[in-house]
Amino acid sequence: MFTNWIVRDYHTTLDMLGYIPSFLDLKDPRSARDQIAHNYIAGWSPFEGFKMLKNLDLAYPGDPITHWLAKANFRKEKLVFYEHSWFAIIQPSGEWEIARLD
Repeated sequence: MFTNWIVRDYHTTLDMLGYIPSFLDLKDPRSARDQIAHNYIAGWSPFEGFKMLKNLDLAYPGDPITHWLAKANFRKEKLVFYEHSWFAIIQPSGEWEIARLD
């Protein structure tokens, strides 16, 4: 289980991550995306349309800002967990994908 998470503020608990930490293992050489796709029953299904802000929050047209709740570095990738069960994987190049893990 991967446990290197930083929470945004005192309102956030690591329990909010649910089973997500159990999907990731640093001993497994695969990327976070591939591990989640394999270990999460619903797999990894990227969602289009969000814009990631400089502070890592998300904007979606017509919706209020979606705030990040917890983040972690996973090797060279950055993992970010958001309100409403959104989850982003950010590559060192800055490219990113987001999926709903609920």
